[in-house]
Amino acid sequence: MAGVVGAGSWVQAVAVAAALVLLNVSVTFVSVWPTLGVRPTGLVSLDVAALVLLVAAAWHWRRAPLSRAGLGWLSALWVVLILARYAEVISRSLYGRSFSLYWDVQLLPDVGAMFAFVARPSVLIGVTAALVLVPLALYLPSRWAIGQLNQACDSRAARLALIAAALFLLAVRLAPATDPSLVPRAWLAPSVSASVAEEIAEFAREASGARRLVPPAPSTSSDLAYVKGADVLLVFVESYGVTSWERPEFQGTLAPRRADLAAAVADTGRSVVTALVESTTFGGESWLAHISLLSGTEVRDPDLNRRLMAERRDTLVTTFARAGYETLGVFPGLHAPWPEGGFYGFGRIYGAPDLGYAGPPFGWWDVTDQFVLARVDALTLTADRTAPAFVFFPTISTHAPFTPVPPYQPDWGRMLTASPYDEGDLMRAYEAVPDWTNLGPDYARALAYLHETLSGYLRRHADRDLVMVVLGDHQPPALVSGEGASWNVPVHVIASRPAVLERLRARGFRDGLQPPGTALARMDTLMPILLEAFGNTDAPGASGSPRTVSGGGK
Repeated sequence: MAGVVGAGSWVQAVAVAAALVLLNVSVTFVSVWPTLGVRPTGLVSLDVAALVLLVAAAWHWRRAPLSRAGLGWLSALWVVLILARYAEVISRSLYGRSFSLYWDVQLLPDVGAMFAFVARPSVLIGVTAALVLVPLALYLPSRWAIGQLNQACDSRAARLALIAAALFLLAVRLAPATDPSLVPRAWLAPSVSASVAEEIAEFAREASGARRLVPPAPSTSSDLAYVKGADVLLVFVESYGVTSWERPEFQGTLAPRRADLAAAVADTGRSVVTALVESTTFGGESWLAHISLLSGTEVRDPDLNRRLMAERRDTLVTTFARAGYETLGVFPGLHAPWPEGGFYGFGRIYGAPDLGYAGPPFGWWDVTDQFVLARVDALTLTADRTAPAFVFFPTISTHAPFTPVPPYQPDWGRMLTASPYDEGDLMRAYEAVPDWTNLGPDYARALAYLHETLSGYLRRHADRDLVMVVLGDHQPPALVSGEGASWNVPVHVIASRPAVLERLRARGFRDGLQPPGTALARMDTLMPILLEAFGNTDAPGASGSPRTVSGGGK
């Protein structure tokens, strides 16, 4: 070994070996679920092989080691790879999806503001310090390790040995995988630099405004004969995923509330059928699920979402409007003008300022789900109303980090006042702070509150002709749902309309609140199933209006 690295220097040999191990570990680690921590793996990095070739090539061109400035830039780039690897593995671990340089960076200010609102001051100070100190702490050992490679390349024998090892790894990666036993690539880690290059290319495409075709508009035809005269509430429950049914540790909190919800359904002369659907998003970006269902188009990224909303086409909302319904979009998380919302065709959109919440603040958006439902009643159940209502309501009280959980108020009339809660109940709710390493208990309590709210709402309207569709927008972040969780969410239809329920059973829904084991449809393909259950899709007058546009992007 001494002869390889030159002049019998076993110290240099050990230093080079340590440098290679350090560099390799720094870009092959994996996350420790459900934390922000990471652990090393036994994988071998192709990025280290590329780095070795780069350092050796630089020496060949210069006939001398890299300069201090060159080492500095190369070390800074390596820190970027480390941070990119961390962003990817943590995003997959906590949110169940890959990190997007273009889209996720745009959301960082909002996420940071939400985090700052709910986190303790000590945590905020720690995070701020980490943003400054972590890159420096990564740079120094990276600079040392790359410096060791740079010095080793001063020896021709060492340089050739490092180049041979690097070329072997690249050859293994590039060799045709005709026989896995001859090409054992399982021990090779994915290339971080290749992933970064793909992200940069995607960033450039998005920033340049490169256009993609928007899928053709699906049929929205239905005469809604089987829900005629009934108020229809479409309630998208934030973070309501199948995880809430699958993980045993949640059942102690949720089972009693679900039993009460089932009792409320039965006690008010209604029935409930349930299915699973695959959402088009995971852990966040709820609007992708909303537009997928309401438009009947599979939307999985913000780019297609933006392009689709520039179209003029029919939606589930316009189908109800065409049938004479008053259509309301109630968005308690909406605090700014939203001209794009005109895509959906709501008769009226209510954001947080329009709702007029005067009670104590809860979470990032202040408003509580129970208040919103009480406000919906005030908006729709007026003495002079002449048409049934279709209401679209995405909830917010079950949004991560799930605390503080509002108390349930049995006296619904108080929800529209400035003092909806007793002081003791309010203080107990405010005492809860999120445990970012174990959000599961808070998640279960938040969902329990939502179940209790729905139970109270059904009982409050025991005699109301009501069809309520309750479904999740996406699974909670992987911090709660676990690694490798599905993208499935429950959908419940609660009604006293036998024809609607029977049609849904025929399509695979089953009685009760418990979801089946497999997904019936995707979020976008759920729309035609609902339209078919709500009415005749081939009846006269059931066709789409001239608003429909089929085909490409604008």
